Amino acid sequence: MAVPERFRTIGGEPTGARLLLVRHGEAVCNVRGIVGGPRGCSGLSERGRTQAVALGRRLGASGELADVAAAYVSPLPRALETARLVGQHVGGLPTPLVEPGLEELRPGQADGLTWEEMVARFGGPDWDAEPDAPLAPGGESWLEFGVRCRDVLMSLARRHEGQRVVAFTHAGVVEHALRLVIPTPPGARLGLRTAHCAMTEVEVDGSRCRLLRYNDVAPVV
Repeated sequence: MAVPERFRTIGGEPTGARLLLVRHGEAVCNVRGIVGGPRGCSGLSERGRTQAVALGRRLGASGELADVAAAYVSPLPRALETARLVGQHVGGLPTPLVEPGLEELRPGQADGLTWEEMVARFGGPDWDAEPDAPLAPGGESWLEFGVRCRDVLMSLARRHEGQRVVAFTHAGVVEHALRLVIPTPPGARLGLRTAHCAMTEVEVDGSRCRLLRYNDVAPVV
């Protein structure tokens, strides 16, 4: 006799939209301590390219993405380059469509500054105390970023009901995806350590969200 559903410790097979989120590889702005918006992001570091190739080779060999119905990518160079390098090793992966909603938190006037310069010029908010304060003039707050992430992820889920999609994106977007699964106050932060080129997968089935995997990283050899 199968274990009755009310006693089961694992869920059933996914039936909703499955959003596979891939964080970009290590970026030059990460290494140099630069606020990496559209101006500050100059793409991947050499290590980041190695990470993206390793992930692509794993996915190409395993066939894990054989059922992907669509692919999306943040417009920032580090995500675009990650998607390109992964796609070179995964046969049949749909050409990623640029989705602005998958961009990392928008830094406004801090874009392109070093973090030291940003703090000296704008101070920067304490988001634990002020989640509605923008990072810098013209930038997003943590709360605004969360609303944008939720909107784009739920939009993709509605667009691809019952399908699997892959999105090349950023650590902040991954954190807000997990907040769909983990009930938290609106301004809360989870303090995650999402690795470069790590995969996180969330199922969205109507109003129900489930975590299928987090921080799944291909070995770099």
